[in-house]
Amino acid sequence: MSANPSFFTVIFLSSNTFMKHILLTCCIWLAALSGLFAQLTPPVTTEVVPYDQPKEYEIGGVRIVGAQYADANTLIAIAGFRVGDKIRVPGPNIPKAMNALWNLKLFTDVQINRERTQGDLIFLEIVVKELPRYTRHTFVGVKKNQHEDLNGIINKYLQKGAILTENTKVALENAMEQHYIDKGYLDSKVEIRQFPDERGVNATRLEFDVNRNKRVKIKDIQFVGNNNTKDRVLRKKMKETVRKRRLFKKSKFVRSEFKGDLEKLEAYYNTLGFRDARVVKDTVWRQDKSKGRLFGKGKKEKGLVMIRVDINEGSRYFFRNIAWKGNTIYETKFLDQVLGIKRGDVYNQELLQNRLQFSQDGRDISSLYLDNGYLFFRVDPVEAAIDNDSIDLELRIYEGPLATIDRVVIKGNDRTHEHVVRRELFTRPGDKFSRSDIIRSQRQIANLGYFNQETMDINTPVNPERGTVDIEYTLEEKPSDQLELSAGYQPATAFSQGGVIGTLGVTFNNFSLRNIKNREAWNPLPQGDGQRFSLRGQTAGDRYQSYNISFTEPWLGGKKPNSLTVAGVYNRFATGFPGSDTYGSLQITQGTVGFGTRLKVPDDNFIFRADLDLQTLNVNNFGQFIDDKGRVIRQGTFNNFNLTLNLARNTINDPIFPRSGSLFSLKVSLTPPYSLFKSADFYNSSDLQKVYRWVEYVKYRFDSEWYTQVVGKLTLKAQAKIGILSRWSKKTPLTPFERYNLGGNGLNNQFFGVNAREIISMRGYDESYITNRFPGGAAVFDKFTVELRYPISLNPQSTIFVLAFAQGGNAWGRVQDFNPFDMRRSAGLGMRVFLPMFGTLGFDYGFGFDKPELAGTKKLTNYAEFNIILGFEPD
Repeated sequence: MSANPSFFTVIFLSSNTFMKHILLTCCIWLAALSGLFAQLTPPVTTEVVPYDQPKEYEIGGVRIVGAQYADANTLIAIAGFRVGDKIRVPGPNIPKAMNALWNLKLFTDVQINRERTQGDLIFLEIVVKELPRYTRHTFVGVKKNQHEDLNGIINKYLQKGAILTENTKVALENAMEQHYIDKGYLDSKVEIRQFPDERGVNATRLEFDVNRNKRVKIKDIQFVGNNNTKDRVLRKKMKETVRKRRLFKKSKFVRSEFKGDLEKLEAYYNTLGFRDARVVKDTVWRQDKSKGRLFGKGKKEKGLVMIRVDINEGSRYFFRNIAWKGNTIYETKFLDQVLGIKRGDVYNQELLQNRLQFSQDGRDISSLYLDNGYLFFRVDPVEAAIDNDSIDLELRIYEGPLATIDRVVIKGNDRTHEHVVRRELFTRPGDKFSRSDIIRSQRQIANLGYFNQETMDINTPVNPERGTVDIEYTLEEKPSDQLELSAGYQPATAFSQGGVIGTLGVTFNNFSLRNIKNREAWNPLPQGDGQRFSLRGQTAGDRYQSYNISFTEPWLGGKKPNSLTVAGVYNRFATGFPGSDTYGSLQITQGTVGFGTRLKVPDDNFIFRADLDLQTLNVNNFGQFIDDKGRVIRQGTFNNFNLTLNLARNTINDPIFPRSGSLFSLKVSLTPPYSLFKSADFYNSSDLQKVYRWVEYVKYRFDSEWYTQVVGKLTLKAQAKIGILSRWSKKTPLTPFERYNLGGNGLNNQFFGVNAREIISMRGYDESYITNRFPGGAAVFDKFTVELRYPISLNPQSTIFVLAFAQGGNAWGRVQDFNPFDMRRSAGLGMRVFLPMFGTLGFDYGFGFDKPELAGTKKLTNYAEFNIILGFEPD
């Protein structure tokens, strides 16, 4: 049949003659035009290959059309065509080649055409249309802080320039939805839209439309089969899978966390003696949305998760006979005491493992051996017999030989010299191996403040043949120097004028004095020897100035932990206006030399320190010093020469964010007893400059801090502070200097006290509220604090934690009035940010509850005080 028709046939029925003539005329014209086009257009003929008569050809050539990224020669090879090969058309070669190309999953269309034939030669043309290539993507419905996580998912499945297939799109959608499901968004939906990208040829741009919907909460968790344990107890053991009524915990269902909580349930049952307890079945379903319970203004809470856990508790077991095998170093009776498990105790596998392997309080069998050099020690508990509800244990011990330390290797100390780290270690070559010494060394390195505690790693490669062990400390340096550059406004108080205060200070915590002439060691100053050097200046013009300098050598002589500190301070206060009768000033010049050492008795956690201090006070119409006889000191020069003795025990594990350990400190500051050489009449003189020219007092201070982890990273801090100012003899009045002020943020007490007073912070009360009953300052104070701390970031570059506190304290004018049960209470919230270059920054917002003058006041903010923390944690 011709490709172009030469005639048309029209069949119609009509009774109207006129219409017949019109239609007949149209048909004639159409037939004529059709014949004309048939003459102008050459006929297209397609050779029909009869399938019942295949013909054999020799391949003369193969050409690829449409391949922009795929290699043409590779495609020809995959198709199986080679020039010179014989091919039967039609035959199996063509379909086979098309299947091979389709299986590559690179194309949306594949055709194999006969380009031409010359005798027995055939020339083939393979026409392909490639899948689009991925170039870029965007997100819809996603906040910017989530882009990084989603980009990580995309990079796992798709790289720029890669071919985009439907399978890849489906995999991406599923992975992103699973990402949100793992966060509790069970109804999350992700849709991928594909658009041509005008930036490239055959390029495609993806748009990820993310709708995570609301987090699906857990309505209830039901238990079946728990005959010996209450539901509420089991729910508390499930730390991650919680009901929506649980305070301080987000309710969400995450399958992996749910499985972990089920394992915790079994572990809890094991501690109760139910060693065979198992979760035999768990069922999770969503509430019927049509039956959602009404809340508030008729709003339905739909689709909550319901959980049912079926438990088979089994029988409860008890310890019966416990036998030791293989112990030669320690007697069985002593091992029984350390183990602390008796016949008839509930069979608790967790307790057994802790007492055998590692216990937080150090009461375990492994510590006995590992701290005594038996590194190869092993103990295996074996259930020797099970009789009804009783279990006999056999504890098989392999003591092994003693292990000694061969090499102690320190890595990663790029700036800190090796001897600075090595002198802090309790593990030395030739010593017996001791696990407690390794733990102590780790704590000492952390307390230096030069290394990242989170990345510190300790390895102990063993050489069993020689009976030795190497100890490798892998460290990561972190910034330890601090820069203080600030300007702020301090409101006027009873002891200082208000106004703008500018501060500039630097502290080099890893200074090196011996390299001060070595220019190559300056970065920006010589560092690496663990010395501390600080300079600080603070000024508000004529009203207030403070300058100080200090240097500390922690290892004087380099062989023993004996420290030497030298410091100098100059402070100046002014009140009133220059030239007026109210203008006054106070100048304090102070020099300090201190010596400290680490003790070995009662243990090496004790530190003793002695400071010799000479302070000169020049008072000029500065009437803030009042003795206990009511006499005001307005003029004169006064000298405070004192010796401070401090005994402290410190086991805190981290100076920035402690999570365990304690600090106890007892300090006594005393001047020479000048009154022993003077009569009582001398102190009744009206010449106060003469009476107090050499200040006399005895001062006691007790401080304690204790840290422990409550749950996870949540840490409890308990603190107590007590200070008492006394005198050598009853014939002398209590000195008007060195008194206490309780309240405020304690900023004025950063360096030795700026006005001859010791300012103790008390959140919720301003600086003068508590001690305004004593115009000359208090002689006694106490303060007790409880804090709950939770870290947001433990990154050494920026350690951040939030806290909630409760505080109680008070101050008294006389020692005999001291009453620890008479407290001013406060509570509130706060935040701390530690930046290596700036120290501790933060704030506290506290509410003081004991303010009688506010009785009946309903406005809560009247009880509140906002405190700023700059550069240091207040006293």
